[in-house]
Amino acid sequence: MATILDSILKGAVKLGNKIPKKTNYYAQQTKVLKKLMTKAEHTAFGEHFNFTKLLQQKNPIEGFQSTVKMYDYSSIYKEWWYRAHKGEPYVCWPNHIKYFALSSGTSEAASKYIPVTKDMLKAFKRGSVRQIVAQANHDLPKEHFSKGMLMIGGSTLLDFNGSHYSGDLSGITAANIPVWFQRFYKPGKTISRYKDWETKLAEIVKSAKDWDIGVIVGVPAWVQILMERVIEHYKVDTIHDIWPNLRAYVHAGVSIEPYRKSIAKLTAFPLIFSDTYLASEGLIAYQERPNPQQGMRMLLDNGIFYEFVPFNEENFDSDGNMKPGASALTIKDVELGKDYALLLSSCSGAWRYLIGDTIRFTDLEHAEIVITGRTKHYLSLCGEHLSVENMSRAIKLTADDLKIEINEFAVAGVPHGTLFAHQWYVGSNKSVSENEIKERLDFHLKEINDDYRTERIAALKDVYVKVLPDNAFIDFMASKGKLGSAHKFPRVLKGKLLEEWQTFILNYNHTF
Repeated sequence: MATILDSILKGAVKLGNKIPKKTNYYAQQTKVLKKLMTKAEHTAFGEHFNFTKLLQQKNPIEGFQSTVKMYDYSSIYKEWWYRAHKGEPYVCWPNHIKYFALSSGTSEAASKYIPVTKDMLKAFKRGSVRQIVAQANHDLPKEHFSKGMLMIGGSTLLDFNGSHYSGDLSGITAANIPVWFQRFYKPGKTISRYKDWETKLAEIVKSAKDWDIGVIVGVPAWVQILMERVIEHYKVDTIHDIWPNLRAYVHAGVSIEPYRKSIAKLTAFPLIFSDTYLASEGLIAYQERPNPQQGMRMLLDNGIFYEFVPFNEENFDSDGNMKPGASALTIKDVELGKDYALLLSSCSGAWRYLIGDTIRFTDLEHAEIVITGRTKHYLSLCGEHLSVENMSRAIKLTADDLKIEINEFAVAGVPHGTLFAHQWYVGSNKSVSENEIKERLDFHLKEINDDYRTERIAALKDVYVKVLPDNAFIDFMASKGKLGSAHKFPRVLKGKLLEEWQTFILNYNHTF
């Protein structure tokens, strides 16, 4: 059976690689929007914005953009989604919404309830199969496709309120995996139901020796912790002593760069790192080609219509809020090297919805992108326009210079007299000179970001660095009930979250 499956997958890859690369992405996106509007034509949302009339226009995209307003989570939930959340059918998408993904990160005070429909689950499955198939673009043995796939995600034991189920998106998707994939899926149904991260981790470690894992999927910090626990438990040198056929790591959520060195120390040979862009609102992109510098290929024909809002002062205020009258582009108008905030209209009933991420195109022919940050996770106290991408790059270069490992970090804007400074919190498991980190970090940020270099001469008066054990970041997440799964430490700290973090580290044991 495995041999037949291997052959089918390999054949599918060969066929897929023969598909012409040149594609009319605008035509694809036009088709997607028409299909979405047709499906939602007789919902409350579709009738309110007269989708029937818009579909009859010569250019439905232009009519759609000029008629339907833009939303962020607060506005679309307040006006529309709350009705679906209460159980009302046909609000923004046909029928009753069975699932809601809980999505908050640590920057939001309350959980967001993102609708997940049957159509979106199908889109997730289609996109996931493409990503699995794309692994054959790497030089992998045929047998790789018969190995297990360990997915470090949320609990499949979802909460039910009498109307719908809610939980982590990873738990929702894992609870709906295709029958053909279940024999490959680890940690399996029983362990996947655990909600407590430490319990789940202990059970995965206990079962690890019985699995033949070829691929691991998960957020870098938690995957690293898992590997360390497995190695420690079985008293072996590397993870490959337990999983000799482990070849690929599919990561998401944060940049992999700060974790590469740490994960490399836990393996006997290099893993293939494959990036994916999976949000609660949909599977947006995946790494199709082997070179990570080429970015991730957007899924432009899979149930989501995209708009791109130039991330600049004309469209966003200093807090990352979209201004009234912001301009949105379609796929045919985007340019290389510019940051865009994403608007999604999807088969889950999101319409012109600001997802909160910023992206940049690296290749227009292949529709490949990189994630550059969050609209509210940029740091621009005085015009330095520091993105998460800038931060991750500078941290990696700093760690390389000092021959140390830095996996976790965060930065906050703080007052400096009447002007400003940046306060960095850097995770390291050994004592390091804070002044050396400051000097190298400041140097690299000046090299990477011209605006930062200019403001360091003007309004950005100083840089402070505090080194903490890696566990400080993990323990803070635990204190907020966000341990494990897809939760990640925010790279920019502001407002209430910054206050909570500062209080937390005042009482934290900083010894190494």
